[in-house]
Amino acid sequence: MASLLSSSFITPPTKSDQLSQKHYFLHSFLPKKTNPSSSNSKSALKFKCSAIGNGLFTQTTQEVRRIVPEKNSNLPTVKIVYVVLEAQYQSSLSAAVQSLNRDPSKFASFEVVGYLVEELRDPDNYEAFCKDLEDANIFIGSLIFVEELALKVKAAVEKERERMDAVLVFPSMPEVMRLNKLGSFSMSQLGQSKSPFFQLFKRKKQGAGFADSMLKLVRTLPKVLKYLPSDKAQDARLYILSLQFWLGGSPDNLQNFVKMISGSYVPALKGTKVEYSDPVLFLDTGIWHPLAPCMYDDVKEYLNWYDTRRDTNEKLKSGNAPIVGLVLQRSHIVTGDEGHYVAVIMEMEARGAKVIPIFAGGLDFSGPVEKYFVDPVTKKPMVNSVVSLTGFALVGGPARQDHPRAVEALMKLDVPYMVAVPLVFQTTEEWLNSTLGLHPIQVALQVALPELDGGMEPIVFAGRDPRTGKSHALHKRVEQLCIRAIRWGELKRKSKAEKKLAITVFSFPPDKGNVGTAAYLNVFSSIFSVLSDLKKDGYNVEGLPETSEALIEEILHDKEAQFSSPNLNVVYKMGVREYQELTPYATALEENWGKPPGNLNSDGENLLVYGKQYGNVFIGVQPTFGYEGDPMRLLFSKSASPHHGFAAYYSFVEKVFKADAVLHFGTHGSLEFMPGKQVGMSDACFPDSLIGNIPNIYYYAANNPSEATIAKRRSYANTISYLTPPAENAGLYKGLKQLGELISSYQSLKDTGRGPQIVSTIISTARQCNLDKDVDLPDEAAEISANERDLVVGKVYSKIMEIESRLLPCGLHVVGEPPSAMEAVATLVNIAALDRPEEGITSLPSILAQTVGREMEDVYRGSDKGILKDVELLRQITDTSRGAVSAFVERTTNSKGQVVDVSNKLSSILGFGINEPWIQYLSNTKFYRADREKLRVLFQFLGDCLKLVVADNELGSLKQALEGKFVEPGPGGDPIRNPKVLPTGKNIHALDPQSIPTEAAMQSAKVVVERLIERQKIDNGGNYPETVALVLWGTDNIKTYGESLGQVLWMIGVRPVADTFGRVNRVEPVSLEELGRPRIDVVVNCSGVFRDLFINQMNLLDRAVKMVAELDEPVEMNYVRKHALEQSKTLGIDIREAATRIFSNASGSYSSNINLAVENSTWNDEKQLQDMYLSRKSFAFDSDAPGAGMMEKKKVFEMALSTADATFQNLDSSEISLTDVSHYFDSDPTNLVQSLRKDGKKPSAYIADTTTANAQVRTLSETVRLDARTKLLNPKWYEGMMSSGYEGVREIEKRLTNTVGWSATSGQVDNWVYEEANTTFIQDEEMMNRLMNMNPNSFRKLVQTFLEANGRGYWETTEENIEKLKQLYSEVEDKIEGVDR
Repeated sequence: MASLLSSSFITPPTKSDQLSQKHYFLHSFLPKKTNPSSSNSKSALKFKCSAIGNGLFTQTTQEVRRIVPEKNSNLPTVKIVYVVLEAQYQSSLSAAVQSLNRDPSKFASFEVVGYLVEELRDPDNYEAFCKDLEDANIFIGSLIFVEELALKVKAAVEKERERMDAVLVFPSMPEVMRLNKLGSFSMSQLGQSKSPFFQLFKRKKQGAGFADSMLKLVRTLPKVLKYLPSDKAQDARLYILSLQFWLGGSPDNLQNFVKMISGSYVPALKGTKVEYSDPVLFLDTGIWHPLAPCMYDDVKEYLNWYDTRRDTNEKLKSGNAPIVGLVLQRSHIVTGDEGHYVAVIMEMEARGAKVIPIFAGGLDFSGPVEKYFVDPVTKKPMVNSVVSLTGFALVGGPARQDHPRAVEALMKLDVPYMVAVPLVFQTTEEWLNSTLGLHPIQVALQVALPELDGGMEPIVFAGRDPRTGKSHALHKRVEQLCIRAIRWGELKRKSKAEKKLAITVFSFPPDKGNVGTAAYLNVFSSIFSVLSDLKKDGYNVEGLPETSEALIEEILHDKEAQFSSPNLNVVYKMGVREYQELTPYATALEENWGKPPGNLNSDGENLLVYGKQYGNVFIGVQPTFGYEGDPMRLLFSKSASPHHGFAAYYSFVEKVFKADAVLHFGTHGSLEFMPGKQVGMSDACFPDSLIGNIPNIYYYAANNPSEATIAKRRSYANTISYLTPPAENAGLYKGLKQLGELISSYQSLKDTGRGPQIVSTIISTARQCNLDKDVDLPDEAAEISANERDLVVGKVYSKIMEIESRLLPCGLHVVGEPPSAMEAVATLVNIAALDRPEEGITSLPSILAQTVGREMEDVYRGSDKGILKDVELLRQITDTSRGAVSAFVERTTNSKGQVVDVSNKLSSILGFGINEPWIQYLSNTKFYRADREKLRVLFQFLGDCLKLVVADNELGSLKQALEGKFVEPGPGGDPIRNPKVLPTGKNIHALDPQSIPTEAAMQSAKVVVERLIERQKIDNGGNYPETVALVLWGTDNIKTYGESLGQVLWMIGVRPVADTFGRVNRVEPVSLEELGRPRIDVVVNCSGVFRDLFINQMNLLDRAVKMVAELDEPVEMNYVRKHALEQSKTLGIDIREAATRIFSNASGSYSSNINLAVENSTWNDEKQLQDMYLSRKSFAFDSDAPGAGMMEKKKVFEMALSTADATFQNLDSSEISLTDVSHYFDSDPTNLVQSLRKDGKKPSAYIADTTTANAQVRTLSETVRLDARTKLLNPKWYEGMMSSGYEGVREIEKRLTNTVGWSATSGQVDNWVYEEANTTFIQDEEMMNRLMNMNPNSFRKLVQTFLEANGRGYWETTEENIEKLKQLYSEVEDKIEGVDR
């Protein structure tokens, strides 16, 4: 690679000569020699690195594409300006023009200048472009699909369109296509006209079909039009010929194209006879090989030629050489810009693999894939794996995609499908120097979209030369790509008995009680189930124990031992010398960790690999980050590299154990979160170095598409989704249950003399249950009127209903064990509770409410206010919904509770009007007159959902992946909002990042924002909040299609604007009249995952905030402007910089580390946690310099936070709540804001809960209480967890630790929460002993956490309690150490 980059790139001097005095050097591996100045300038300008210059992604300019002919007074000059997406036309067009200018018999001189779309972001370049158009004769544009840039092109060309002689635009956005004009031919009517040509553009579903029909037209039209006499037809014919020349792309074709257009349309050449030849047509689809004599249209012919080659080695000739299919872009082949393709073909062949490289001229590759890769006779694939080198989605390229069609073609082919990426918008150096890696628009087009087809491994394999615009191979990357493609293909060819699999489990935080951590997953039972299945299938799993408990014993060796003792089973000791030989990047780790072996995963001499081997299967424990126990390292703003033990683990798996594939088990490990570029890894990025050449399969929770996507992009994982445990309603217990009974007796007796007496019992019981914090309770003795009594009861009733109906996942999922139908009831009830207008489905509660003449929204509102009759109605609706769905599910299941053939049962049910089980059920309730048609539509949908919930493909997909087959892709997210997530066992993908926020998401966002503001005004003396500090999560925005993103936009009062393809890349302000309130300032903390997935949206938000700060409005109606003006004055910076509000971590780093500090108890005081937050989260994204990546702006961050009146987060699905994961408190700035505010006032803290149809905004402390009541203190929940044994104890301990996290960051946890938890788990002897025996290590951590909560002042309790805990701690220590006194 170094040799390839060693030529210094020089550009002709640009106008900015002040820079040309200095030389800017790139990476240290580029030679530091200055070039002799080129003849025509004082000093040639070196390429400057992306931190300098215009702050954009690319520093190249049009000057490298400018050709100015020698002056010749007797010849007219024709000036051509072109704009293209990619640079492959540059060399071809330049060659064409230069040979025209050299031609002795020439009829004109040609001046030409070209721009890449991306360069027009730079204001200087754009100005030059407008200037160039002023004296241009001809304009050419092609593939202009980025909306904001398309509009710039349109604005510039429109001004000159009338004057220019010809404007030619080839497939681009309709706005740009309308600029076309050739004589009388124009497209200004595009999209309105009746002619077939225009109908093409109108078709809604114009995926790839559009490009294909266009190509067919292009082939046939010129012949037809030739015979039509009118000028109009001739102009249209020349347009079509132009398109043929352009698609033909070779210098010859382009030369004739220039001759034809200038001869026909440039007035100065009227009367000159300009001869040109017809376009040379290449195959539209076919097989191309750089050494082949021609392009082939038939695989058999191609393979015959292949076998007669003289230059190949014996390995390639043998019948069992692996075969890899390659997908190429035709334009690169015809324009002669195919060096990067040649490199991949040569590398594959050098490694013993045959290749079948196919290309297509249109944007639809699904046909060619089937035609050339599938054997027409046997219908079996002829290739073992496929690599697309185009970077585009299989069908539709950069325009509209047709993913279902692509998936269908790839399922037929059934081999691993990789989509590698050539750099388009950056030069090689610019990519190497960028911390972001790939350009955001390229990530959207060439990484996110291919993932929806099931594409994997976005490896950057080709760079771009800034001078010629040609692509060149990046040799180290090409090698990585080819070996990985061959290794995936090998999985298809190896027998099961000889395949080796490395299963990797995680341990967070590092402790014996935590081995095998994964979200919602019973890891060891799942591994046991997977291995038992593989064993039946013929894999060698020798010595597998009889039960999953025995498996835990063997891996932990001695469950009672501490992690740091050598008793965890050591499978391999790697000496330092061996480690250094096997790990080429070992020296790069020394900066952070010193010389190997270090003190992590080592015995002082060797590096230790923990785990256990069974035949050809190795189960290993992935080491942790290594810095979680070091408070100093946690403060660093950028994360440390992996430590030697971590690297040794992966070196062992790949080079000692020689795994054919690695299976990462459950959500999630630390491999994909290691430092490196965000997307588009280079050789120096740690995830890439660690995973090496091993195919990576990863079981990921279906509800976490965002982190799964990080695993796909950064560690090349084939992610397979698993189901989260079936949800149940939290139910009521102890005092809450008693309250429920009291309320129902009040309702029947309230008008007798016993009413007041029952109310005072309700009040005292509610106090005992600590509900007095959530409901205003009068004194028990106080005399209150009947109406007030109803209101008090209504409010308490509403609260306990909220607790009762809260959904919680019970227990832990085991891979390969789908829920039974009855376990799926609660999930179905919740699916039924959402209106789905786009599918014409009305929710069950709405149907029932309408039956009694009410709107559901009003019932929710009334119930929230505590109006007793509404609370009662809501309860009846809820109970009836559950009953009706249960009745339906019972009818579709057999006696064992399994779903029998749902479809048959359904059709028989739906056939008899009266016998429909839900109708039978409703006939005995007050809702017997419900609308039958709406019910039938709804239950048909629920029937489909039920089939999906109980289907099971988690094991099946794993086996497909291990056999080198294609795993069907599917969206990740919340099955209740989006049942398409089911069945699990799909290759999870996120969504097209440019598609959010959607219309519907904006609607929901407005509701939440208005409720938040309303709530804050009540709590804040009627004043609007001036600033809200909030958090954006990756997964939430995928599940809700951008609701929280929409909330930010609505707070500052702007709305997103979609382009013709439905992509959101622009915003416009909403007028203050329409908004009806001041614009509220925001401080946005984006999670590291959101930053990686939605960098386009960060750009959008930053542009929006800066736009609002610059609006000429009174400051009392525009708090963004008010604060930006104050901050720009204080800090002495301009208003745009002062309006920086979009923050996250530095690229390649994730989280504020507060979670690690809390989980490992490695922190001294809250100030230290706040310092971590400030140092790690103060990196801003700047839309004025997007190429510069994340830049530290701590001062602006602190000043913006110091104005916050409220902090805010969203909860969007029932499975994950505030204390289930540490992410939420890790991002909570409540106490930090208090310490930054001048008045020292604590901001209000709110949580929006959109997990049900009745969206709520609660305070943080209300939400923490609700969470404690429904999970930690709820017997239904903790008994469900304890049924999973070892793993369950850890889940209980984790909830308590996360509660302490909330105390530390916000101080919003009530004392009684700790007190009740202590009563439940410690005071209850029987419970305490069960916990201690199931998982002594996690129990010790539980006791330690109670002591810590007391020691840090978060829990006040009696001396006896603390004594008992201290005594318990030493008992459990002794038990673990094995000392029985």
